Amino acid sequence: MARELGQARGPLPRCPLPVRPASCAPRMWSSLNEWLWQDRLWLPPNSSWAELEDRDGLVYAHPQDLLAALPLALALVAVRFIFERLVGLPLSRWLGVRDQARRLVKPNATLEKHFLMEGWRPKEPQMAVLAAQCGLTLRQTQRWFRRRRNQERPCLTKKFCEASWRFVFYLCSFFGGLSILYHESWLWRPVMCWENYPKQPLKPALYCWYLLELSFYISLLIRLPFDIKRKDFKEQVAHHLVTIILITFSYSANLLRIGSLVLLLHDSADYVLEACKMFNYAHQQQVCNSLFIVFSLVFFYTRLVLFPTQILYTTYYESIANSGPFFGYYFFNSLLLLLQLLHVFWSYLILRMIHSFIKKGQMEKDIRSDVEELDSSEGEAAREHPQLKNGTAPTDGPRSRAAVWLANGHMSAM
Repeated sequence: MARELGQARGPLPRCPLPVRPASCAPRMWSSLNEWLWQDRLWLPPNSSWAELEDRDGLVYAHPQDLLAALPLALALVAVRFIFERLVGLPLSRWLGVRDQARRLVKPNATLEKHFLMEGWRPKEPQMAVLAAQCGLTLRQTQRWFRRRRNQERPCLTKKFCEASWRFVFYLCSFFGGLSILYHESWLWRPVMCWENYPKQPLKPALYCWYLLELSFYISLLIRLPFDIKRKDFKEQVAHHLVTIILITFSYSANLLRIGSLVLLLHDSADYVLEACKMFNYAHQQQVCNSLFIVFSLVFFYTRLVLFPTQILYTTYYESIANSGPFFGYYFFNSLLLLLQLLHVFWSYLILRMIHSFIKKGQMEKDIRSDVEELDSSEGEAAREHPQLKNGTAPTDGPRSRAAVWLANGHMSAM
């Protein structure tokens, strides 16, 4: 009977298998990519990305070309590690760079916890509380924190090795870039940066230089947490990020001509600054002072004269002489303006150092990092009873505070 019922009812319907929905991720990514790279956003009116496709033996810049900068940046980190130990360290010893002997602090769990959790410089009321908790005098507690701070400060050898690596790179980058651009028309006439833009073919030498510069700044960003932490740490991070974004965007939008001028302009002063710091760490003050004057002149001329009058002028006015403004125009110029603001900030610091240089006849010990605090009993006596000069009393006015600020101040790698 069951068979008859089954035949009467016909075959039983099969349960449909669950259908997996098609993945939306590729379509969403494709839509986002198309929206992000719209012609009207990044290229002048009446221009398109299709015009920048490689054809007839002409090669153009493509954003994916810059992916090679990531492994190259890691390679530069490794090269720097080897350079600092095989070249920088022996060179520092040859030039007579010596690290100051530091007295180790006696282990103290209470003070160490406060040092790590609350801060390096407790105020006097808190210092008195800590002294009472540890059974120490106030002076002993102050001395403990002073020595503990000195232990955290980088030694001169480390500073010298970092400066020597940047000096070698900036020197090679500047003269390498100069040799690439020397015969190009836009080096001498920035308005030529916009000739037939954006249909400007990519030259292999310019691509290699661009890729090396981008990789170097990425490597600096990678190493920033492990390098000497400067007082303008935030400005350094901002500078590196703006530089990386500028290089990436200028390459992607085929703005290599104007981008190459910006890179060359910055490298022209950077290697002089690093050389100045190297001789400063080696206590060769005459050479350091001479290089500091050269650096100041080059910096002011390139960053406060050439950059606004040549670079900013051509990007703001001459770039859209034959076309209307577009989003990429505003984006690129905003980044350049932010870079100029950083130039003004560093120029202010340089002027403060020049003021101190004129007063004292030499540069401060370290224009970028913390100055090591005196640790000897003589140093304490000097702080408590300042030596009188020519019978005059020590001053604590604005000029003295400015000198202290300059002694502890510094300037970012530009």
